[in-house]
Amino acid sequence: MLSTLLNNDGVLASFSQFLSLVPSKLGVYLRAGFYRFTLTRCSPDAVISFLVLLSQKDTEIAEGVYIGPQSNIGRCCIEKNALLGSGVHVMSGKEQHNFSDLERPIKEQGGRFQKVRIGQNCWIGNGAMIMANIGANCIVGAGSVVSNDIPDNSIVAGNPARVIKSRD
Repeated sequence: MLSTLLNNDGVLASFSQFLSLVPSKLGVYLRAGFYRFTLTRCSPDAVISFLVLLSQKDTEIAEGVYIGPQSNIGRCCIEKNALLGSGVHVMSGKEQHNFSDLERPIKEQGGRFQKVRIGQNCWIGNGAMIMANIGANCIVGAGSVVSNDIPDNSIVAGNPARVIKSRD
């Protein structure tokens, strides 16, 4: 019944804002329970911290995932044992806003929401912005802007994020 009631991303975002304000373990449990019934998939052991906002129902959060405080999560698939630091922004791809028509306001040009994948066993540093897929076992440096797909086992940093080392 709850998933039927929340069949709208706008309603989900409103509830997400409200639940993000509940502190401590109680908040973690409430958020995990709520998202388990409203997202495409959310593991009951996922840790979704204080002030985390989720905006898209078509989001998957696997087992062992930790999402740090003040993060914003769009349409994505976060795979097993991924760690997202504080203030991480996972956008729904990099084509959310069209802006090619100079005669129309950008807000009226639409866009495309893509599902971004964060591979298993990844560590995303504080303040990173994710707009593209990240392979398994990757480390993304704090403050990095990931705008192109990252291969498995990579360590990336910078704006735009570039591979600085392989974990192989």
